[in-house]
Amino acid sequence: MLSTGLGSGYCPFAPGTAGTIVGIPVYLVFSTFPWPVLLLSVTALSFLAVYVSGEAERMFGERDPSAVVIDEIAGLQVALFLVPPSVFSVAAGFVLFRFFDVVKPFPVRACERLPGGWGIVADDLAAGLYSVLVLQVLIRVL
Repeated sequence: MLSTGLGSGYCPFAPGTAGTIVGIPVYLVFSTFPWPVLLLSVTALSFLAVYVSGEAERMFGERDPSAVVIDEIAGLQVALFLVPPSVFSVAAGFVLFRFFDVVKPFPVRACERLPGGWGIVADDLAAGLYSVLVLQVLIRVL
């Protein structure tokens, strides 16, 4: 259940996008925490995602199964890290994260080559880093 984002990973089209949508309420809860607790929570979720993804990979018997979307949930938390919650910031963070997750600029694609759960999750965390950097600039400019 955790690895598939409460089943959202079984969406017949765009399971990664469905998993990212599940990450929005997680962000809304996390965004109420003071920043040190937020950092600890996002870090803990990321490590949980690595473990759960690795186990799911073994259970599904394939590398980076499309039904595993906890990596998108964790990646979105990075994409929206320390971003004040608003319709604009959540929508922009969502779009930016999906863009960088799909396009996979350097070194995002290289992260996929890591073994097990690390390879499943690391590319999404890297895409989240690209997203939060761009989003922080957008928030300050707009």
